[in-house]
Amino acid sequence: MGPEVPGPGSGADRVHQPTGFEGGRLLVVAFEGWNDAGEAATGAARLLAERLGLVEIAAVDPELYFDYQFTRPTIESAPDGTRRLSWPGAAILGPSGEPRPDDDEVVTGPGADRLHVLLGAEPARTWKGFAAELIDAALTADIEGIVLLGAMLADAPHTRPLSVFASSENPEVRAALGVDRSSYEGPVGILSVIADQAERVGIPTVSLWASVPHYVHNAPSPKAVLALLGKVEELTGLSIPRGSLEDEAKAWESSVDALAADDEEMAGYITQLEQARDAVDAPEASGEAIAQEFERYLRRRGDQPGGGPWRPRDGG
Repeated sequence: MGPEVPGPGSGADRVHQPTGFEGGRLLVVAFEGWNDAGEAATGAARLLAERLGLVEIAAVDPELYFDYQFTRPTIESAPDGTRRLSWPGAAILGPSGEPRPDDDEVVTGPGADRLHVLLGAEPARTWKGFAAELIDAALTADIEGIVLLGAMLADAPHTRPLSVFASSENPEVRAALGVDRSSYEGPVGILSVIADQAERVGIPTVSLWASVPHYVHNAPSPKAVLALLGKVEELTGLSIPRGSLEDEAKAWESSVDALAADDEEMAGYITQLEQARDAVDAPEASGEAIAQEFERYLRRRGDQPGGGPWRPRDGG
């Protein structure tokens, strides 16, 4: 993959094409790290890749983009008993060309046989070159639309459905999908850089951010994975088998219930969050009020959506 971003002319023919989020050739993107509270975004993307039997079609050179003291390689045991190093990186996965099995665990719906997934760790340096290389690979694969998955720690009660905020900088996408334009200002992750460069070359994007309860920040959140998959289905028309994920989400919720039962302060705080969420979900609550609630989540999350201990928070 080359490091250059295709010039304005290379995307000119794409700008006036349909957004392609239902039946188009889509790329679903998720990164570990800052953008991935509760491992929800990467969990959803990995489930898609596994259900579709995708294979690697392009990858970055990790030496160019990663600081191994920050994102360390890991050592793993292979099925044959050998041990090998696994290096942080990022890769685009695409259809293998092999016939897909005809069973209940296969993703179906418009564009399922053309779906691609980009999975990786957030790079430590050279973000512009990193994004350029991946967008160049997306253009080579004739990607027509990009769905960016993220997850943030928020004032969300684990006992309620976890919300997913959808937004896009592309006016055609907003009109076609009925999503909003985010008014957030502040620190961003690699997802925002990729979205910016994709739009510049004419690939429309939509961002989906799941809210993960910040008081259980250390544990993976299968309930947030479910929320993201549901939103992907809503926007694309795909049907995504959940497998054991729903049972895992119920077990996760029960484990948090048990934790709160032994902590009076935590239980009281969760009750406050439930009351606030129920007010937002009331029939009289406007779309603007819900959007404002999301923007407040963003501003209060701090510099690290995936970090920070649980604590009661004063004020509104």
